[in-house]
Formats: sequence, structure tokens, C-alpha cells
Amino acid sequence: MSPELVSILVLAVVFVIATTRSVNMGALAFAAAFGVGTLVAGLDADGVFAGFPGDLFVVLVGVTYLFAIARANGTTDWLVHAAVRLVRGRVALIPWVMFALTGALTAIGAVSPAAVAIVAPIALSFAARYRISPLLMGAMVVHGAQAGGFSPISIYGSIVNGIVEREKLPGSEITLFLASLLANLLIAAVVFVACGGVRLWSQGAVDDSGSAGAGGGSVTSGAGSGGGTCTASAPTAVATRPDAPAAVPLTAPVVATLVSLVALVVAVLGFDLDAGLTAITLAVVLSTVWPDDSRTAVGQIAWPTVLLICGVLTYVGVLDEMGTITWAGEGVGGIGVPLLAAVLLCYIGAIVSAFASSVGIMGALIPLAVPFLAQGEIGAVGMVAALAVSATVVDVSPFSTNGALVLAAAPDVDRERFFRQLMAYGGIVVAAVPAVAWLVMVVPGWG
Repeated sequence: MSPELVSILVLAVVFVIATTRSVNMGALAFAAAFGVGTLVAGLDADGVFAGFPGDLFVVLVGVTYLFAIARANGTTDWLVHAAVRLVRGRVALIPWVMFALTGALTAIGAVSPAAVAIVAPIALSFAARYRISPLLMGAMVVHGAQAGGFSPISIYGSIVNGIVEREKLPGSEITLFLASLLANLLIAAVVFVACGGVRLWSQGAVDDSGSAGAGGGSVTSGAGSGGGTCTASAPTAVATRPDAPAAVPLTAPVVATLVSLVALVVAVLGFDLDAGLTAITLAVVLSTVWPDDSRTAVGQIAWPTVLLICGVLTYVGVLDEMGTITWAGEGVGGIGVPLLAAVLLCYIGAIVSAFASSVGIMGALIPLAVPFLAQGEIGAVGMVAALAVSATVVDVSPFSTNGALVLAAAPDVDRERFFRQLMAYGGIVVAAVPAVAWLVMVVPGWG
């Protein structure tokens, strides 16, 4: 049995044990990375740790630390009420506002995880206040980020268009952007309907205190008291939280925290500073000035999520170090049937991107597609668009950076349950979207 196949089988075993024995998957993945890395791949400790996502570790810790302080001093409550006033009490509009906001941020140049890190904690605080499914709100944020992620001036768009130009393939920046925008908009609409969004429209408006307004009725969603459920067949209706507080006054800690959040946005988008390091620095400043508000904030950092994500991504790094991902891609690229190779490459892009860098996997797979694209049987523009969509819509997976940020940012939820929901939703996206993208973009022969 080849080392690459062994590493894939071990990953499957990790999933099975974590699911059946309720062991933190990250801890299992660290053990698997140690065993496979040293015994199968012959890596030393430095080789095993090469895949440790230090930047993501700091982002998860820094952002959840900063927003734990914001929750403690009432800033997130203030932002929630501001959002309600912005849409005149129409709670059903808020998920779409979050979708549009993250889309606008990535379209003008923000890195997708940075946009999600800024918006997700606010969006999910709103979801907790009004009993909206956290899966609905998290998916709207992530899909919004990907909807704008391939504009001609965006980071993802610039990188992919650069790869296309380097490989001397036909390209269309507008087609790439519109393909991602429309795909994510359609998926967001499906999730909105499946997770109770339609019922939110039917309940009218709420006032600033969270009670039903003139529209009548109570706010409903797919959320349950244990952190939210979201089933496609029957979203559960629940009343608006009766203890929703009145608008929070602008005290000195709230004003300082709002200034810190604005500073985070400016630092990340305007000066290209690291979101995690900036957030943790701002959190430390707030903690020093107002220690009473932040005394419990460190304990509210999503440590189990940090362990989970860092462990799994470290194992994926071992797979990359030993060539498993390249081995799988080359095996598919060598298939003599171009259309079959195309759909398999879309699936590889989706599966690997659910655990690793979306742009990184596109950078590896687009060159693998060059030989059969050169035959002229498949349009390069459609193939690149299908790969881009397949590799990015799966960022709702809790193992991706965006999905991990959503999981870590959700307050007042059963995290294990929410993790399983994100994993199930991510699995549905991985199973369905590559085939649809291939059918719509590749089979007709775009470009």
C-alpha cells in the first residue's frame, strides 16, 4: 500500500473515531500527524509542524478574545440594536445585509477570512439575540464573502487571473466574477429558505427592545434553544427572546470598543495588517484599561475550536508534505477522458479546499488541467470558473478558515452541535456544487 493511500485511510479513521467516540478531532489529528509523519513519511518534528496554521491560530484567538470583551461590555448588544434600526426592524433583512457587507469587503480587496473575521461575530450575536439559526447567519456571511471574492480587483480574482495568464490560457475576469457571485447568491437563497428565512419575512418588524412591532407575530427561525437547528424540511418556529434588553447606552468602554472595531477594519483593509495580531493587540489594550469588563474574556476564547482546526490543518499539512494531494491530482489529470477529468478535478478542489487554502489548491489544479484543456474539447474559461466556485463555496466547512471563524464566533450555542451542522452542510456543498458547476460551466464549453 502506498504511503499516500495510507495517509488518506488514516484521515478516514480520524473522522470515524471523532464521530463515534466524541473525542476532539483536532487532538486525534495531531496524533495522526505525528504517527503518519514520522512512521510513514519519515518527517521530523519540524516537518510535522510545517503545516501548523500559526496565522489561523492567532486569528481565531485574537478575534474571539476581542469580541468576548465586546460582549462583556455591551458593545455587541449596541451593534445588534443599530442593525435593527438600520433595517427598520425587519429582522429578515439582516442576513442579507451581512451577505452584502462581506461581499462588498472582499470585492474591494479584503481577504475573505479578514472580511469574515470582522462581520461574523456581529452577525452571529444578532442571530443569538433573535433566535435566528446560526447556520443560516454563518452561511450568509461566508457565501457573501465568496460572492465578491473574484472581482477583478479582489485578492482571489487577481491571483486566479494571474495563474490563468501565466499558464497562457484564455481568460475572462468578468465571467469568473459573475460565476462566483451568482453561484453564491443562489446557494445563499436556498439556505435562507431552508433555514427559516421565509418565516422571518412573515413576522413583520421588531422594535429596538426585540418585541414584535406593528407587523405582528413573533420572530421565527430555524433556531432552537440549544444553539439552533436548521432542517430543510421543517424549520422550527420560536418566539423572540423575551429578555432582549433595551438599547445599550454609549458608555466609555462601548465607545472605545467601537473605535477598536473600526481600527481593526482600517488596519486590515487599509494597511494590510494581520487581522489576528491586530485584534489581539486591541483586546489587550481594552483589557488593560477596563479589566473588570474583560476578566472572563480569555476563558471565552473558543479553545476547543482552536484545537480542532489547528489539529486537522496540521495533518493536512503532513499530507501536503508527503505529496498526497499532488499524487491525487496527477492521478486524475492523467485520465484520458477530458470531461471526466474535469469533474474529478472540481471534486478534488472542493474536498481539499474544505481543509486547506482555496487559492492554493486552485494554483495547483489549474496547471494540472492544462494538458486536456489544450486538446480543445473543454473551454478554459468555464473550467477555471468551475474550479474557482468548487474550491471556494466549501469554505463553510468548519475546517476551513472561514467556517472556523463562524464556529468560533457564535455565542450561546452548543458548539459540538453547531460543528456537526457546519460539517453536514459543508458535506452537502462538497457533494453537490462541483457536479452542478461542472454541468453548468464546463459541459457547455465556455471559452
